[in-house]
Amino acid sequence: MANELKTERKAQAVSLLCEGSSIRAVERITGIHRDTVMRLGVRIGEGCKRIMAEKFRNLNCGRIEVDEVWGFIGMKQKTAWRKNQIGNGVGDIWTWIAIDPDSKLVPAFAVGDRSQYMANCFIEDLAARLSHRVQISSDALKAYHGAIERAFGSEVDYGSIIKTYGHTELAEQRRYSPPEVIKTERIPVQGNPQIDLISTSHVEKQNHTLRMHCRRLSRLTNAFSKKLENFKAAVALHYAYYNFVKSHKTIRCTPAMEASVATSAWTVQDLVEMADA
Repeated sequence: MANELKTERKAQAVSLLCEGSSIRAVERITGIHRDTVMRLGVRIGEGCKRIMAEKFRNLNCGRIEVDEVWGFIGMKQKTAWRKNQIGNGVGDIWTWIAIDPDSKLVPAFAVGDRSQYMANCFIEDLAARLSHRVQISSDALKAYHGAIERAFGSEVDYGSIIKTYGHTELAEQRRYSPPEVIKTERIPVQGNPQIDLISTSHVEKQNHTLRMHCRRLSRLTNAFSKKLENFKAAVALHYAYYNFVKSHKTIRCTPAMEASVATSAWTVQDLVEMADA
């Protein structure tokens, strides 16, 4: 059982999970049974979400970028429709992400569908963690407009970046290549945002980081989650590791240190001990 493992062994397994190893890879490397690794990851992930909910309050962020990244539980949405499995906890899932481009901190994230209701929940959670007026940037998803006005009222500077994409080639080798951006337009939506600071570049790079470090979101693999609770725990574990443990090359410390949430970098063992308390 996971609770019978020594802390050093737990930290070894969690560290491998955070660096993108699959459950079975962790089992092969550590000798810990995959079921134990799974239970450990879920428990530590749930503890990590609790830690971030407690510590990420009254944050002194000047700018925030928001975006959402696609994944799936069990099977993709079109397959779930074909197999009449909609409503059985399978199908497409979206991770909503906010990042402070200055400190690199991810102060809030949410897992759910891509509805207006989910946008409202995500932005309200973000607003509750900030200490003062900020500038927010998003893409052209209209759900952000109503959510940001609902959560912040008039106390926000909000701008949207609209990208126009060209046509992609249909050759087999280009099937998974992103389309070319042929036009970018920055539009002020609310308040008085600085036009040149309206951007989603940092959060889009964070999307890539999430996919590379969270095995369940790696594209074109069979490492997807079978259960929603496991997916949520894996995402929470990733962001706790990213915020508190992983040193960012640009700022030369962890995002939590740069944002004055932590005084020093945590080790994976520190994270495990706090999340498993």
